Amino acid sequence: MRAVIQRVTRSSVEIGNQIKGEIGNGLLILLGIEDADTIDDIEWLSGKISRLRIFRDENGVMNRSVCGVNGEILVISQFTLHASIKKGNRPSYIKAAPPEIAIPLYEKFIFQLKKDTGKKIESGEFGAYMKVSLVNDGPVTIVIDTKRRE
Repeated sequence: MRAVIQRVTRSSVEIGNQIKGEIGNGLLILLGIEDADTIDDIEWLSGKISRLRIFRDENGVMNRSVCGVNGEILVISQFTLHASIKKGNRPSYIKAAPPEIAIPLYEKFIFQLKKDTGKKIESGEFGAYMKVSLVNDGPVTIVIDTKRRE
C-alpha cells in the first residue's frame, strides 16, 4: 500500500458535479493498493497514520496527531500511486491491484482507520472519476509505502 498524506485546512471530492465527501482541518489520504497488500499492511498503515504527529502544538511544533487536534479525514483511492515509468513515457499500472482485490482492501482500510481514530471517515468512490480539491496546510505532505516502512 502506498499513501500520500496531506495536512489540509479543507478538502473535498466531487463525483459527477456532486460533493461526495468533504472535510475541514485534517488529513487528505490518497491510497494506492497493489496485489501484494494484506491485512497486515492495512493495520500497520492505519496505525501509523492515526498516530502521525504532523499538527502543531501550542508552541508551533508538529507534535499532535489528527486525533489530538480533533481533525477530520478524507480517503481517496488512487491506483496511479503505483505507476511505473521505468520503460517509456506512458506509465504502467501493472502493480496496482485490480478492483476485485483492491475494493475489499480499500473498504477494510477505511474501517480500520475509523477503528483506530474513533472518527467518521469521509471517502470518494472507488474507480470513479473524481475531482479532489484541497488546501494543503504548511504545506505538509508525507508519502508512506508499507513495503518500505521507512
